[in-house]
Amino acid sequence: MANTPQARKRIRRNEARAEINGARVSRIRSFVKKVETALASGDKSAAQTALLQAQPELARGVARGVVHKNTAARKMSRLSKRVAAL
Repeated sequence: MANTPQARKRIRRNEARAEINGARVSRIRSFVKKVETALASGDKSAAQTALLQAQPELARGVARGVVHKNTAARKMSRLSKRVAAL
């Protein structure tokens, strides 16, 4: 258990940050899923629109430190490749 005031504060802060970061990751997943459902339905215009909304969310996740840079790049690359193939 935390013995110092700093450690106690760190535990409180980590819990709060974990909740915020979890919400950010969930939001990113939702945007990626919108692209994937549009791809599954075969609607190219909807897929392109969803991709344009998902890309800044992934970039924001990288900037906030909840998604690794290469992970976001890989997801964007694969999604844009699939959208272009429609």
